[in-house]
Amino acid sequence: MGNSWACFTPKEVTFTKKPSKRLPNSSSTKRTKKKDEELEFDDALIHQQALSAAFLFHQHQLNGSLPVNLNRSTSVVYPSTAAPKKLPKSSSSRQRSRTDHSLIQPLQLVNKDLNIDGLETIHFVLVHGGGFGAWCWYKTITLLEESGYRVDAVDLAGSGIHTFDTNSITSLAQYVKPLTDILEKLGDGEKVILVGHDFGGACISYVMELFPSKISKAIFIAAAMLSSGQSFLDMFSQQTGSNDLMQQAQRFLYTNGKDQPPTAIGLDKELVKDFLFNQSPAKDVALSLVSMRPIPFGPVIEKLSLSDAHYGFMRRFYIGTPEDSAIPAALQENIINTNPPEQVFWLKGSDHAPFFSRPQSLNKILVEISQIPPKQA
Repeated sequence: MGNSWACFTPKEVTFTKKPSKRLPNSSSTKRTKKKDEELEFDDALIHQQALSAAFLFHQHQLNGSLPVNLNRSTSVVYPSTAAPKKLPKSSSSRQRSRTDHSLIQPLQLVNKDLNIDGLETIHFVLVHGGGFGAWCWYKTITLLEESGYRVDAVDLAGSGIHTFDTNSITSLAQYVKPLTDILEKLGDGEKVILVGHDFGGACISYVMELFPSKISKAIFIAAAMLSSGQSFLDMFSQQTGSNDLMQQAQRFLYTNGKDQPPTAIGLDKELVKDFLFNQSPAKDVALSLVSMRPIPFGPVIEKLSLSDAHYGFMRRFYIGTPEDSAIPAALQENIINTNPPEQVFWLKGSDHAPFFSRPQSLNKILVEISQIPPKQA
């Protein structure tokens, strides 16, 4: 890809707790300031780790080979910085807070009632959206692992630091191979919770049809939750009117020549913030700008073949993002109504990237869904 970088791509119940009045020079204020400084230090540490991973891939693009000290297969797990903590059970009663704009701190989410023993599975597999990579889940990975969950975040083919040329990917089978590799290696009786964001929803749907016995639940985050015979591109035809911002941001790539179909889709960097990250911290936007890659065109237009016996039998959950400019709330509601999941959650104040803009709230919903017991036969 050389030096070019591009990307593709009611409501939650809340309560408000009134802050107590304190004198400016009180000891409580000093403790709060010290705690905020500690949070910012931990935030900077893990953000630096994520940025370092992106930098290594950028060097690979420039030099043509992966660094020999980069130990990675299909997933990446960023190191945790604290001992395991427990999270609260509820995810639907939290208002926006300042800590959602910095690194999530499990210490703030302690709840001794959380118990992961006896769950059907504690293994999450996180699947990024178009143009993103495993790197985008660095906050979610940290929170889930701090709670004792096992997490795999996959780089789909041609994404993240996966070395395949995006423009050479022509099918969903090629694009999701790193994901199918993970599922194929699962032991007998072992199951996972699949999480798909954006175009990752179409990707997890594809593998749900192939591996129904290995998937406990499927969670769609601002994602394509398609019916059989639909493609990701078809999903946007449900939207009433045109999305002017999307049309302005799209950049089609033609590596086979302008007389041939597009090979990939990218986004104008100048429009990325308003399009994808209108509620996200600036540092995460910066990370995305140096890490995103185009999304292959072939998988975007491929129609899925989904059966009632496999895909239709799976437990599906949807997490909506009301402040989303890429997949607006109205389109998400249409998706939900057309293909109803078992349960719907809305992340108040979230843009298209809740793993950046609402990491704590997103994590609480993921934990809550994992706690939902299996249906009785």
